[in-house]
Order: sequence, then structure tokens, then C-alpha cells
Amino acid sequence: MFVLGSGELLVVGVLDRIAADFHVTIPETGTLVTVYALGLAIGGPILTALTIRMEKKAVLCGAVALFIVCNLVAALTHFYILFLVLRFLIGALQGLFIAGAFMAAVAVVPVERIGKAIGIVISGVAMAGALGVPLGTLVGQTLGWRGSFMAIVAGAVVVLIGTAALIPTVPPAEAGVAHQARYAFAPKVLALLFLNFIVFSAIFATLTYLVPFLQDVTGVTGAMLSVFLLAYGAATAAGSFGGGRFADRNAGRTLTIGSVGIAACLLVLYLVGSVAWLVAVALLALGLCFYSMVPSLQVRVIALAGPGGQLAQSLPVSAANIGIAFGAFCGGVAIDGHGAPATVITGLIFAVVTIPVAWGTGLLKPPADARSPHETSTPVPQGADTS
Repeated sequence: MFVLGSGELLVVGVLDRIAADFHVTIPETGTLVTVYALGLAIGGPILTALTIRMEKKAVLCGAVALFIVCNLVAALTHFYILFLVLRFLIGALQGLFIAGAFMAAVAVVPVERIGKAIGIVISGVAMAGALGVPLGTLVGQTLGWRGSFMAIVAGAVVVLIGTAALIPTVPPAEAGVAHQARYAFAPKVLALLFLNFIVFSAIFATLTYLVPFLQDVTGVTGAMLSVFLLAYGAATAAGSFGGGRFADRNAGRTLTIGSVGIAACLLVLYLVGSVAWLVAVALLALGLCFYSMVPSLQVRVIALAGPGGQLAQSLPVSAANIGIAFGAFCGGVAIDGHGAPATVITGLIFAVVTIPVAWGTGLLKPPADARSPHETSTPVPQGADTS
């Protein structure tokens, strides 16, 4: 998850070099981020559905192998259109890997540890945001953007070897796509996916424009910007580990408390934006609250989908990526019209909405046949059943 997450995010740090190499504008290279998100949001669930009857270790190995090939071709091509297509395919393969990684993780732990297992898997993404992007940017500045892609290829080769050697056999779902879809797209699951969407919208309406906020409001510049961003990234990694434990105890309650925490952090960030050390504290708390919710979002989707859990596991990442795009768009509108502080207010409005939604979804119960061993090989976490 760390390697794939780094591959997703590293283009942000080398957009200028990619634009110069392909002779396109910076805004045009920004579409690389968009098509990758579309690959995750659309292609990931489609590939998951197409491979639902396949053994999951084979799916994971296949996804990583194709990830390596696509990144290798992307690093060598001189055709921008092909590069865009490859980014979409790489995003779809990452979405497939994420769903398979969750299935593999929950298959090797007792049911009362599912949240912790999911939190550990998710921490790879958090670490990619905290460390992968700065490292990828450093490699890109040193060896060129193609060199950074080759570094991702090398890391993925290690992942492929580790997957083949360490991941146990994970049996496929016995139920077909049509049967699983009836549970995976049930109204209660869609309600959780909406919560996922609005949480990520709240965070990324602010986070996307955090650097302008720190520069214009807080007065932080130069190397100190990296310190603030690294502190936030470290907090997200810590939050994912702690959030897994909270998910095992009571996922529904964790979502409600986390929603309140995000709203409170954004309010504090707005009120004390000119005080650097208080901004640092608010960002640390925001990272902890945000990523402490992510394992519970995944656990609750699995629980509420019941027999459709294997298909449903690919859906939260889709909702998250749509939320990221929507939040970034709304934050962009806000900063254009009212300046950097407006991005925090925009995120705060979304965060306030998450509170009643989180409380309401916490009352939802899994389907009566959620633990039927003949329907799915994904166990339903006990802690996710109660509000």
C-alpha cells in the first residue's frame, strides 16, 4: 500500500518536469491526477467485480505484476495520451489491489482483530502521504521524473516477491457478482459511502490549499512548510493504527466521535490560524481524527454489506476519491473568491454535515444473513454491528 500510494502521489511533486518533457502545460499535466482518481473510483470496483470468483492471492500478484508493467511503460513512453491511459489503468490496478489487500488482511486474523488489520493496511497509504511523496519528489528532482517512476517499479518488484512469499491463499467468494451487488449497493451501504464521501470532501477542501493558508495566514514559508506537512502526515499514520483498535471496539461510535473531532479541529484552525504553534497542534489533531475514522469506514461497509462484503470492500476508496475531487473543487472556488481562510470554512461546513450522518449510520444494522459462511469468505467484524 505504501509503494502503490507513493506511485499515485509522486506526480504532484514532478508535474513541472513531466509538463516540460511532454511539452504540455501544467494544468494539462494536472489531468494525470484526475485520470488516476477515476481509475481508482471506477476501474477498481469493475476489476474487483470481474475477479470476484478468483483466488485472491493470485489477484494480488496479478495486480502488482500489471502495475509494474504499466509503470515501466509509463516511464519509457514519449506519448502523452498513452501516459494518460496508463495512469488510469494504474489507478484501476491499485483499486483492485486495495480490495484484495483488505480481503487478505481480514482472512488471517480473528474476527475481533479485523479493524486493527485494516488499520495496518491503511497505514501504508498514510505513510505514502507522509514519506512517499517527499522521497519521490527528491528522486524526481535528482534523477528526473522517469527515474522516480523506475523507483516505484523497483519497489513494486519487492512487493510482488513479498506477496508471493508471504500472503496466504485467500479463497474466492462463492456468491457471484449479481448476488453480492444486491448487498454491496444496499441503501444502508450507500449511506456509509456518502459519509465516506463527505468526510474526504471536508478534509480535502482544506488540505488541498493548506500551503497557501500556511503562507498567507500563518506566515510559514520555506522549509518550515515541509515540517508542518510532515507533522500532519505522521499524525495520519498514527491515527490509522489507533483507528483500527477503535474500529474493533465500536466502529459506529468511532465515526461519530471522529466527525466531531474533525469539525472541532477545523474550527480551531480557522480561529487560531495566525498562531503557528497552535496551527501545528490543530493539524496534528486533524490528522489523528481523520485517519482514526478511515478503518471504521471500511469496517462498517464490510459489516453492512454482509454477504456482499468482498465486492463492497472496493467501494470506500471510490467514494473517497470522489470526495477528494469534490472537496478540492469546492476549496478552489472558495480560495478564488474569498482567500485562503475560506477553504477552512468550506471544510468546516462539510465536517458539520458529517456529524448527524455519522450518528445516523451508526444506528444501522448488518443484514440478518451477514455471517452466512456460504455467502462470503469475509468475516463480519463483531464490533461493527453495534452503534
